[in-house]
Amino acid sequence: MFRSLHMKLVLIMTLLIVSLMTVVGAFLINSVVGFYLRDFYERMEEVITDVAFLRDLQSPTEGEENGAEMVAQILDSYTGVLGVDGRTRNYYVLEGQTGRCLATSDPSGDLTASYSNNLLSALNGKEGFQSDPSASYMDVAFPIQRGGESYVIYIQDNRQTAAALNSAIIDLVIRALFFGLVISILLSFLLSKTMIIPIERLTEGAERVAEGDFSHKLQVASRDEIGILTGTFNAMARQLQETLDEVENERNKLDTLFLHMTDGVVAFSESGAVIHANPAAERMLGRPVPVGSGEGPGYDELFGNIAPLSRVLDLEPPDYLEGTRDVNGRSLELLLASFSREKQGGVLVVIHDVTEQRKTEEMRREFVANVSHELRTPLTNIRSYAETLVDSAGTIPPQMEKNFLEVILSESDRMTHIVQDLLTLSRFDSGHSALKMTSFPFGQTVEEVYNATRLEAQRHGHQMSLDAEPGLPDIVGDRERIVQVMMNVVSNSIKYTPDGGRIQIRAGRSGERVWMEVEDNGIGIPAEDRPRIFERFYRVDKARSRESGGTGLGLSIAKEIIDQHHGVIRLVDRSGPGLTVRIELLVEGLGHGQE
Repeated sequence: MFRSLHMKLVLIMTLLIVSLMTVVGAFLINSVVGFYLRDFYERMEEVITDVAFLRDLQSPTEGEENGAEMVAQILDSYTGVLGVDGRTRNYYVLEGQTGRCLATSDPSGDLTASYSNNLLSALNGKEGFQSDPSASYMDVAFPIQRGGESYVIYIQDNRQTAAALNSAIIDLVIRALFFGLVISILLSFLLSKTMIIPIERLTEGAERVAEGDFSHKLQVASRDEIGILTGTFNAMARQLQETLDEVENERNKLDTLFLHMTDGVVAFSESGAVIHANPAAERMLGRPVPVGSGEGPGYDELFGNIAPLSRVLDLEPPDYLEGTRDVNGRSLELLLASFSREKQGGVLVVIHDVTEQRKTEEMRREFVANVSHELRTPLTNIRSYAETLVDSAGTIPPQMEKNFLEVILSESDRMTHIVQDLLTLSRFDSGHSALKMTSFPFGQTVEEVYNATRLEAQRHGHQMSLDAEPGLPDIVGDRERIVQVMMNVVSNSIKYTPDGGRIQIRAGRSGERVWMEVEDNGIGIPAEDRPRIFERFYRVDKARSRESGGTGLGLSIAKEIIDQHHGVIRLVDRSGPGLTVRIELLVEGLGHGQE
């Protein structure tokens, strides 16, 4: 019976109303009892602590014969304040020793209830104001002395008013519970229908989807959670339809990817026949690899020398075999692994062209060899001269000793420059060389470089000139690094131009770039060496470079600096002897480069 969602909602609403009304009824009843208790004892305390009231009770009149009657008269005058009504609340004037009732407002005429704790306290000479919520009455008692006689004033409320109000509240709660149950049952029926009808529609739609019908669309009748669920169901059905369409096209997509991969891929069946091969594999292997013809090469012919087919088939994923092959001057790396698709299996061979990686590795080894050679030469010279000084200590002429020390110092400086250049390149490679970007005048910087190198050029007898366009704009960059590049280019022209040569420095602006050219009529660079002059440690004439103190790193560092500024440094093709180097930089600075 309660498996139905409809009946579950009815039961939940019924239990909710019953629980709510029970809690509300209990709260109201407790509140009424608590209110009457607080009101009774607060009023009694307020009156009994009234000094005038106590003075009237304890002060006998002249010629007074019956003190109890006078006390009763005084209490009658305070009935409004005390709340004494002669029905539910009464006062009793009791004899202070025996507790016998002397006067009362109770029509019954006597105190018939058993002695309470408060009354016993008063008979013992102490005030009794203790509240007992579990008792069927409320009372207070306090002793007084009047005219040499002791009395006990006892006020009792039988709580009939609170009981009557509680009965009315219980009756009200029961009526409210009845109407609440009726309303909740009606609302639960309405709510269950509102929820169940869309769920039934969703069930019907789910059954259609299970049968493969994705075209039916459920109507979204609301914007609540059920409506959202209906919309989500429609979206799911549409997505399933689209997924099926995508699955149908997935083979075409994979074939396209397979066709345009840069790595070669060849798949073989268990018998070694080619079942897939992309153009990259044919290009790398240098031969056609027909698929499924039965006449083309199989696994044994193509890769049998790397590993037998049976051995590769026995591999468990992710295990694989590696091999290498050289084809038409290119280095190929082969990865062989088995695959299984349901009950069919085969072998997959992935071909990587690692020719460029091998070249890079060769360049790295060459770089290490160059560094070792560059450091070994000055170390050898330093050791030779140092050993000569040690062996000839005290016998070598002072001038010769000075010359030897100068050579040692010069070679030390040379080693220091090599190490500094290597550290600079290392920072560039690791990305830890931050540029200190500032705005500075390009034309003024070119002029400063010209002035700084003019004296060195004059020592070699060179004619150096400067031709810069006026009003060149400021650029944003690392001024120290830019000056380092300019100085390197100009110094190279001075070094590699025979004495008495001509060096011309030009500067100008072309569009959004400023440029600087250094032209000389020196020894120049052969055409076959020009593409490599920016490589590290590359020098056209190694012997002459070492005589000039060069390390082969200056132009490499210069290119790294200019590249970080998004500029260009290159050789300008021209006729005649000598060399022209051109530097171009953005007028607006990096824009998005390092900060």
